[in-house]
Amino acid sequence: MSYSVAGEPPSTGRRAPLTTAGYSAAEWDLLTDLPGRVLVAAASPAPGRSPRGVGAGLAGLDAVAAGRGFDSDLVRAVVAAIYARHDGAAGGDELLTDLVDLLAACRSAVRVLRRRADPADSAAYRQWVESVAVRVCRTGDGGPSPADRRFLDRVGGALELR
Repeated sequence: MSYSVAGEPPSTGRRAPLTTAGYSAAEWDLLTDLPGRVLVAAASPAPGRSPRGVGAGLAGLDAVAAGRGFDSDLVRAVVAAIYARHDGAAGGDELLTDLVDLLAACRSAVRVLRRRADPADSAAYRQWVESVAVRVCRTGDGGPSPADRRFLDRVGGALELR
């Protein structure tokens, strides 16, 4: 069950909205930027990985949007924050980082979630972020390549899902 930032269960029926009050600005930026960074990394060309096209980016965007239907206040709040950005961008130059930086960001997000989030919301967020990478990597011909599977394993490991 998701809890409000204050730690109180939401009233029956409708869940209480999650605010950013439980997170510093840097922590919230990390949580809201990470799905886009994962999408970009999964869609970017890399040695041994299947080439990606527009379909991969669209699959990733669809996976991000699917977070609106998650039974997690945190995931829904992150998706809402992504869509509420005034410039409509998924992020800036920080999205164009290498795999080492992406994995470090995943580990940082896990530490933030461990300190601040309800365990169910933490698990839902981490699974949702991983699902973005999975959907992008599955868009190539014949499914994920061995290099794609290694990428997914590394992301899943950094998100403490493995």
